[in-house]
Amino acid sequence: MILGVSGSLQKKSGNLALLELAKANAPSGVELRIFDGLRQLPHFDPDIEAAGATPSAVAALRAAVAEADALLIASPEYGHSLPGSLKNAIDWLIGTGELETKIVAVTAAVPIAERGRLGLKALRDTLGAVSAQIVGGEPLARGLDFEPRVRELVLALVAAVTSARQPQPNP
Repeated sequence: MILGVSGSLQKKSGNLALLELAKANAPSGVELRIFDGLRQLPHFDPDIEAAGATPSAVAALRAAVAEADALLIASPEYGHSLPGSLKNAIDWLIGTGELETKIVAVTAAVPIAERGRLGLKALRDTLGAVSAQIVGGEPLARGLDFEPRVRELVLALVAAVTSARQPQPNP
């Protein structure tokens, strides 16, 4: 199962539309679920858990990421970086291991190809904290080749998961 996460909280976000398109174009036998809980997450605060209380929204995020074979994150660029809500979600996952070495495809739905690169770089850098295996990483400009490029990214993500599951030969 692939978990789709939009870095945008907008209901009509281009990045959410990208995830919906990815879901519709997933290969047969591949389930893509879209996580819609970033807005419910409290600000990251380690003292909350130190007090023995994991918020239900955090538990739901952790469970969804742990269950997923891979993630597909589509995120806008805000102020030359990633959105605070997405960074907050990642912060909640860093210390508990659900994202550790996870295969993660990253992209951004953009109006023109030159946009979104700094946000994706910041996202890749943040995911480096958990040694995530990054697939893709380029923004996808909306236009005639948008759908085929989304499909290509999903296929690359599925191929990475399949490859990771293959037994490694003994030296």
